[in-house]
Amino acid sequence: MTDAPAPAFVFIGGRLWLDFVNTDDARLGIRLDTIDAFDKYVEWLEAAELIDAARASALRRRALDQPSGATAALVEARRIRAALRALLERGRGATGQTARDAAVAEINRVLGRAVGTRRVDAIDDRYVRTFVPVGDVFGGLVIPIVESAVDSLVRGEFDRIRTCADRRCPRHFADDTKSHTRRWCDMRTCGNRAKAQRRRRRQA
Repeated sequence: MTDAPAPAFVFIGGRLWLDFVNTDDARLGIRLDTIDAFDKYVEWLEAAELIDAARASALRRRALDQPSGATAALVEARRIRAALRALLERGRGATGQTARDAAVAEINRVLGRAVGTRRVDAIDDRYVRTFVPVGDVFGGLVIPIVESAVDSLVRGEFDRIRTCADRRCPRHFADDTKSHTRRWCDMRTCGNRAKAQRRRRRQA
């Protein structure tokens, strides 16, 4: 699998943790990691509205002063992302208990050392949850993502989580439609490609 330039961030999962898992993408055999550096990770956190512009700037400045801390934060993010992806891909049904146990252990490891303050902040016309770590400026960046996964586990939402029907697309999303029939991660991309393929087959 080869590497390619990372595309713009995509938020189609319907859950924060699903959008985070979707940052590790693979299409047509090409690896696309949209958080392949700490600065990109900060950009994603800001795009996801987990941090504001001021905190993003502070994180970038601190990363220049403490590159090892920034690297450790990125490694931590990728580690939890891998555990959550494994939960999605192998954690269903009776055979998925091992993957579920491993993901829960990883989640509890992160939550167990989280020290900070949980807040509700207003952004435009809505409210968002934030986590402000105490001490380590890099600590806790992944906490809102982990807590989003916990919400899905506690609510029993896994029967509504889907993988895009395009077999070349590994993106995951929550099907919140009333009919529970959503098939595509995004109708503008995978959905339209499927429609075009069906049209070509009918015309052939």
